[in-house]
Amino acid sequence: MFLFGTRARLLADPKKLGRWGQRQAERFLRRNGWQMLARNFAAGSGEIDLIAASRSGTIAFVEVKTRRSEAFAPAVSAVNYRKQQKLIRTAKCFLRQYKLSDCPLRFDVITVILPRQGPPQIRHYPAAFRPS
Repeated sequence: MFLFGTRARLLADPKKLGRWGQRQAERFLRRNGWQMLARNFAAGSGEIDLIAASRSGTIAFVEVKTRRSEAFAPAVSAVNYRKQQKLIRTAKCFLRQYKLSDCPLRFDVITVILPRQGPPQIRHYPAAFRPS
């Protein structure tokens, strides 16, 4: 899966690790039948990592968290209330911009853990939170 030194370079650079994790999350969604609508959609002060549509028409706004380990806290816990509110505001901008207000939607979190050894671990949390 990794060429010599690739894993070490990813683990040493948080930006590269994050981009790699987002690509892994996108591949995961595609393998599970989702179609990508947008990557890194930004509006106002927020950004959504991935926006995907299911075959049934549900739109998922996906936050991707990539970590080297979860020794100190689960990666999903980084999507706290404040982050959730920012994602919801940004999602509303996306829905207005593309006139998709009638579509069913949900907010997912995908965590990608790349330990020093062993395979990456991808966890999908469908409907991880709901707009209030």
